Amino acid sequence: MALSSLFIILPVPKVPYSNYSRRLLTARASSDAPAASASFDLRRYWTSLIADVESELDAAMPMQPPESIHSAMRYAVLPGAGKEGAAKRAPPVLCVAACELLGAPRAAALPAAAALEMLHAASLVHDDLPCFDAAPTRRGRPSTHAAYGTDMAVLAGDALFPLAYTHVISHTPCPDPVPHAVLMRVLAELARAVGSTGMAAGQFLDLAGATALGEAEVMQVLTKKFGEMAECSAACGAMLGGARPDEEAALRRYGRTIGVLYELVDDIRSASGNGKMRSNASVLRSLGMDRALGIVEELKAQAKTEADRFSDKYGDRVLPLYSFVDYAVERGFELQDAAATL
Repeated sequence: MALSSLFIILPVPKVPYSNYSRRLLTARASSDAPAASASFDLRRYWTSLIADVESELDAAMPMQPPESIHSAMRYAVLPGAGKEGAAKRAPPVLCVAACELLGAPRAAALPAAAALEMLHAASLVHDDLPCFDAAPTRRGRPSTHAAYGTDMAVLAGDALFPLAYTHVISHTPCPDPVPHAVLMRVLAELARAVGSTGMAAGQFLDLAGATALGEAEVMQVLTKKFGEMAECSAACGAMLGGARPDEEAALRRYGRTIGVLYELVDDIRSASGNGKMRSNASVLRSLGMDRALGIVEELKAQAKTEADRFSDKYGDRVLPLYSFVDYAVERGFELQDAAATL
């Protein structure tokens, strides 16, 4: 069934959601990625990348007056201590992976990768505000508005947007290896992704359709709120890596699919983890758990199809792309322990 073909609201299943942990775990065994991806050390790759991104972000965050705004900005962007406070840094990792896939140096993509995380953090600060999700916590600690007040959180989020653009302009190695024309395209892509046709549109659609969504509307919300940022991440990496037009298009599709996949799995895992659905889980209320799991499989297949386009030309450099697909389903993998006890 096509993702856009269902327009009715499906009933929420009456079975305990923890049962679906097994379904997500089973999906791991059905992976059709090349066998070589099984030996790819995603944890090592991700850890190395995050260390570089954290260093870039720490150096980029302002320290001078006004201290209150800059303190709130650093709080929003830099992670807290402990496992819960650790940020996944998925947008910058995806950007750098796309760039390195094409054979370009990591340094070419790191400024844009840091900018993507700033934009992502700004969107989360705003998303957590009382006028939107009213989320009291983020990454295992008080959300920015809970820690600094709503007024300061709004200012911090607003200030992160121009800081992201400034960082790309001032730190991207240009014109070698990144031509000026490519740098301008990257800036335009970043602005597009967070604008009124990108993530802001997703937030609007989420608010406007909070009570009743069909499958087409659900997928549109997920694509705008989460697919846009992931598409932007992969597209920026493609541009900075010197991708051909067809390669950039494939990486865009890959990123958009990964972004939707990650969020949908997050919703499923959240419902599975405590045996009940979140009160604001409109995605699962609209789709039903069975259909949501079916869409997860469709998205996995779509993402791997796009990754397949690079395997012959780029060999092992494509392995991170395959691994990200499986990671989208198995990350945490507190679910493994939970499912084993069921």
